[in-house]
Amino acid sequence: MDFKLDQNSSIPFHVQIEGYLRELILRKDYRNGASFLPKEVTLSKKLGVSRNTVRQAVNTLVNDGLVERKKGVGTKVVTKKITTRLDNWISFTKEMENQGIEVVNYSVQISNAEASEEVSQALRISLSKKVWKLEKIRGSKKAKYLYSVSYFHPRVGITGKEDFTIPLYELLEKEHDTIVMTSKEKISAIKAAGDIGSLLDVGPDIPILKRERVVCDPGDRPVEYNVVYYHTSYFTYDIEIKRSL
Repeated sequence: MDFKLDQNSSIPFHVQIEGYLRELILRKDYRNGASFLPKEVTLSKKLGVSRNTVRQAVNTLVNDGLVERKKGVGTKVVTKKITTRLDNWISFTKEMENQGIEVVNYSVQISNAEASEEVSQALRISLSKKVWKLEKIRGSKKAKYLYSVSYFHPRVGITGKEDFTIPLYELLEKEHDTIVMTSKEKISAIKAAGDIGSLLDVGPDIPILKRERVVCDPGDRPVEYNVVYYHTSYFTYDIEIKRSL
C-alpha cells in the first residue's frame, strides 16, 4: 500500500481516502471488477482511522456508480456496460466512438450460403437461393462484445470483395447505391450455448441478448437480414417511450 494520510492537511480524511480509491479503481488489477478492493477494516487499520471514515469514502464511490458493495463478499469496480438506444439508428463503430471506445474487429468473414427458411422468409427470396453471408466478431481491446451475422438480398449486388471493416450502410450506399430506411426488429434473451458462447468467450448457460432485424430500403424492400448476439456483461439496450396526452 503506497498511500498515507496527510495529517497536516485541511482536507478531511474521508476525502483523502476517496481520492486514493478513485486512483486505485483505475488500475488494471481492479478495473471492471477484476478483483475486490481492499477491505474497509484493512484500510482502517493501515491508515489509522475509524472504519466509519473509510466507509464514508467508499459510500461516495458507490453513490457515484463507480463501485458496488456486496455484503459478506466485498467491494469491486462496477463493470461498465455499453448502452445503446433502440430509437437511435447509428452504426456500431460510431456509437462506440461516441462513448470513447475504440472498436476492434476480431473477425470479419464473407462467404456464400444457401438461404435457410428463416433467411428466405426475411429477404422474400426462394429457399436455398445463394446469398452473401457476412459474419463479424467485434468489441473493444478488452473483450468481445458481439457476434453478428448478415444475409444480403441478391438485388444489392454484393461481390464479396468489399471492405466490410467500414460502416456497412455507408458501404452499401457508396458502392451499391442502396439506401436503407427502416429496420424491423425483435429482441430476445437466450442461453450462450454451442458456437455462440465459444465465439464470444461466454460460458454455457450464460444469458446473452439476441437481436434480429430486417433492414429495408425506401420502397420497403428487404436489403439485409441481420442477427446479432450481444455479450450482456458489456452491452445493454435502452428505449425511451413517451406517453401521448
